[in-house]
Amino acid sequence: MSYHALHQRRWRIAIALTAVVAAVYFGFILLVAYAKPLMGRALVPGLSVGILLGALVIIAAWMTTWIYVRWANSHFDAEITRLKAEGGQ
Repeated sequence: MSYHALHQRRWRIAIALTAVVAAVYFGFILLVAYAKPLMGRALVPGLSVGILLGALVIIAAWMTTWIYVRWANSHFDAEITRLKAEGGQ
């Protein structure tokens, strides 16, 4: 794989994961704006649907970061090392 192809692959993965996080975040914002009764519904005393979903938005961001770092450490770094060994072709 060439450096250019590797760069494009990294860019596609980063954009895809960014789109996932943006969709989750803006979906949450839309629910807050347009589904107030749902978001205010108590699941248990002291915990509403909105609070739970807000926490899940944060967890989704962490998970996508973890996915990217894991991919970068296992695939991207190995390919960069291989390209350097080949002389950067």
